[in-house]
Amino acid sequence: MTSETAPTRPAPTYRVVTYGCQMNVHDSERIAGLLEAAGYVRDPREDTLDPADVVVFNTCAVRENADNRLYGTLGHMATVKAANPGMQLAVGGCMAQKDKNHVVSRAPWVDVVFGTHNIGSLPALLDRARAQDEAAVEIEEALVTFPSNLPTHRESAYSAWVSISVGCNNTCTFCIVPQLRGKETDRRPGDILAEIRALVDEGVQEITLLGQNVNSYGVEFGDRGAFAKLLRACGRIDGLERVRFTSPHPAAFTDDVIDAMAQTPNVMPSLHMPLQSGSDAVLRRMRRSYRSEKFLGILERVRAVIPDAAITTDIIVGFPGETDAEFEDTLRVVEQARFSAAYTFQYSIRPHTPAGAMTDQVPKHVVQERYERLLALVDDTAWQENKALEGRTVEVMFAQGEGRKDERTHRVTGRARDNRLVHVGLRPGDEVPRPGDIGHVVITEGHPHHLTADGGLLDLRRTRGGDAWQARQEAPAASSGVSLGMPTIRPGR
Repeated sequence: MTSETAPTRPAPTYRVVTYGCQMNVHDSERIAGLLEAAGYVRDPREDTLDPADVVVFNTCAVRENADNRLYGTLGHMATVKAANPGMQLAVGGCMAQKDKNHVVSRAPWVDVVFGTHNIGSLPALLDRARAQDEAAVEIEEALVTFPSNLPTHRESAYSAWVSISVGCNNTCTFCIVPQLRGKETDRRPGDILAEIRALVDEGVQEITLLGQNVNSYGVEFGDRGAFAKLLRACGRIDGLERVRFTSPHPAAFTDDVIDAMAQTPNVMPSLHMPLQSGSDAVLRRMRRSYRSEKFLGILERVRAVIPDAAITTDIIVGFPGETDAEFEDTLRVVEQARFSAAYTFQYSIRPHTPAGAMTDQVPKHVVQERYERLLALVDDTAWQENKALEGRTVEVMFAQGEGRKDERTHRVTGRARDNRLVHVGLRPGDEVPRPGDIGHVVITEGHPHHLTADGGLLDLRRTRGGDAWQARQEAPAASSGVSLGMPTIRPGR
């Protein structure tokens, strides 16, 4: 008698498509980790319309075009799913939290809808939808478990996001985030530092601290100096070379944080500080609890102790009631602030926000004209700031996924300490840096959105982060980037 061995069924595949901010990118790493812990394997293809057994859309709801983009993509996915029986589609993130059952009513071929507070439910919801042959919709109104407790698939071997808080206690009239992420919940400092040390042990050498208002960290457990203390504590972690954070709120940005940035060598000289508007009248209507003079004062104090700091910002054009004079105030502040880059947005109505109900919405053509003027000013200012760096020697940490910029120039790409993008032209005989390796270069030309250094490498240091990246390339099956989350933490403890 012989018996035939049943063929092994291949593991189901997944793909995560991410829209939105760094917090969403971080959440997508958790989603990937959860799926891999449940037995799924990542589909390496990047085209959304390529079929995988599970495709997860981790969504944003901050601007209206995010809604349109998502529902347009879901419309295309209906055809893809119809041609691939058994395929499942899941929608999570901020738009899912906002739209809830409306997602399925508008796109009934979606199998799972989950919110910002219950990412960890995704594998069980997929199983439930499959077993019951109907959509599984589960939206929690409060945080179930802090995302950092969940398994994760980290995209980078040498750089990592570390969430220190979720949610927001502010009431900006244009913003829907507090409705979707809830009130601020802070992690305990010991848990954050334990996660960072574990990451450094795995080869990570750069971390970015994440929070909706990262510098208000500690308000939940009554320590207003907690964020500055956390930055200084990061400076005492051996092997941690670069520390960044995003995004702080100007109203809560205090001198102890500036001092901690200046006095902690591994905290990078870069600051992303959202302005939103340079008009005090508009800031009042936005319910932003600072004014342009305070904002510029923060920048002045930062530059007094960190002269080489690169400062970036967010600006909204066309907020309801914005007059020509108020827009000119924004241009004036931008000129004074000398931003190295600015993320500029045209205002769009968000449902259930006070600004959305304001009657004096600015006409689209006026918003477009102002937007183009602001963009031209921002680009020109950034170009001047970058040209001022020509001839300077800067330290570059080379970036994952860039490789050679092109074969003609033999350029590779990385980030300077101030977070500027640097394209480095290698000379014959230069060792090709691995992602995570660090070298020094001389800037040969400044451009509006990047720097070039075509004189080759002055030196190159092979780093633990580069070693970790190389190990992942050489043994992808054994080094998938998946690690367990931290022990369970009670929100609000």
